[in-house]
Formats: sequence, structure tokens, C-alpha cells
Amino acid sequence: MRRVVILGATGALGRHVGAAALRAGHQVTVIVRTPARLPVGWCDRVEVHAADLTAIEPAALAALVRGHDLAINTAGKLGDGDRFVALVDRVVTALEALPPDARPAAWFTAGASLLDLGDSGRTGMDLPGVRALFWPHGANLRRLQASSLDWRLLCPGPMLEGPALGPTRTRLAIDRLPMPGPPLPVALQLPRFLAQLGAMTVPYADAAAAMLADDVPRGSRVGVLRASAAP
Repeated sequence: MRRVVILGATGALGRHVGAAALRAGHQVTVIVRTPARLPVGWCDRVEVHAADLTAIEPAALAALVRGHDLAINTAGKLGDGDRFVALVDRVVTALEALPPDARPAAWFTAGASLLDLGDSGRTGMDLPGVRALFWPHGANLRRLQASSLDWRLLCPGPMLEGPALGPTRTRLAIDRLPMPGPPLPVALQLPRFLAQLGAMTVPYADAAAAMLADDVPRGSRVGVLRASAAP
């Protein structure tokens, strides 16, 4: 059993992370802006703290996170732009405020554009038009890389509601998205990347399971793929 704290547990991914943690028998704490939006029955099973992650002081957030083995941030969204970057910076700063031996391992969320494109030496962010849309993910990755935290970054493709595929039908792609075919100039790689979207489209439940895995290397960018597309 681990002590898990989930930030943003009322969102689509956060609800699945919380449900998976409870099923696994973990001791769960949630930090949410509106506790009334938590799934029915959770308040009797989890420790709840009401806080606005865009406004809470890092020291106060650090106090709430202290004592946990794993911190999972699912709060914030790409469309918030600078506000998303500021939120992630606030969470990272709070974790950095804890003594190294009191810091939980931490998961954050981004997108598949941060994964390496096969052996090309490039990521999806290098493709035409991608950086302009997904730049907050790049900014958040740089913030994590500059920290001394024990972090991992979930980099999924599209996620959807539905039953989990399960561990036999999904695989984790660590840092790298398999890209079949011969090397191409970067301007021609976008169609190949887009062709992988079907393989990268998984249920929220499988993405949530990845964030509770205990064998993911520190400092990893983690994709979730359907098994047939895994390396």
C-alpha cells in the first residue's frame, strides 16, 4: 500500500487515477478546488483537501503533500496556456520546498508531442505547426528537467472514456514513439506521426494505470500505446 495524493482528482483523468488507486488498496488523498464534484462515495474513502492550485502558496501545498509516497498532478489543461505553465511551476516549487527525503515521487501530464519520433533525433514538437499549439507541454518539461524531483511525465495521445484495455493490450513507450518506415525529412514526418494516433488512443483508465506503475524510470516521458504498436 502506498500513500498517494492526487491533484485535480475531479477531472476526467484524475477520477480514473483515484479509482485505480482505491482499487489497488492505496491510501488516497485528493486536493481539489470543489470537493462536491468528487465521485459519489469518495469522501468516505479518501482524505479531502479543498484548495485552488492556481492560488495556493507553495509552502501550504507542500504541507498538504508531505507524508505521501506518490504525488500525481492531473490538474491543468493545455488550452490554459500560461496558466497551465504557472500551475505546474507552482506544484513543482511546492515539491522542491520539501526536504529531499520527504519528497514523494511525482507524475505530471503532457502529450505525445514530447515523445521522440523513432530514431530520428526529433520529437513531435519539431513537426510543422506542432510547437505553436503544444508549447505549454514543452515549457512544463523544461521545468521538470531543471528540478531535482523524482518525476515522470505522462505523454499520451487522445484519451477516451470506456473500459480499460488492460496490461495485456497496452504497452508503455518510454521516451520514444515507434515510427515505422525509413527516415524522412522533418517536413514529411507529420503524416507519419498522425498515422500513429490510432495506436496512441487509449481509455483514460489505461493512462491512469500507467501513473500508478512502480517500474517506470525516473525522468521518463511515458506514452501509452495499444500493444500492437508497442516497440
